[in-house]
Amino acid sequence: MSAEASRSLVRRLYDEVLNGRSLEVIDQIAVEDYIENDPMPGQGEGRSGLRDRVSMLVTALEPRFTVEDVIAEGDRVVVRWRNRGRHVEPFLGLPASGRQFDIAGIDIYRVADGRLAEHWHVVDQLSLLTQLGFVRSPEGATP
Repeated sequence: MSAEASRSLVRRLYDEVLNGRSLEVIDQIAVEDYIENDPMPGQGEGRSGLRDRVSMLVTALEPRFTVEDVIAEGDRVVVRWRNRGRHVEPFLGLPASGRQFDIAGIDIYRVADGRLAEHWHVVDQLSLLTQLGFVRSPEGATP
């Protein structure tokens, strides 16, 4: 698969699935035995686990992802993104705060046979928890 095709595949996850809320697209873009290297509590395994993960995110956080960079090399695609949303439903055991958030993250995907096969990520979880009011900012810190 070309680097451009890999980038387009990953963009579909952000554009159609996460922002467009079209979970059925997951069946087209991810392998059945999809591997999540940092699953959320309650997330199943495989492609259905990816569907669980996306459902939890879009239901509780009403995210809107902005893809800032997409870099592809070999079978890996790296995405640097911003996520702005509002915490409207319980998420990972935390009651809905109603607060807005704006966080950054980086995802790495492995592509196999033209589909998403594996995922790793780094997300600014401390900033998320602080913005939602579950962690206090140190005195004098800028939120």
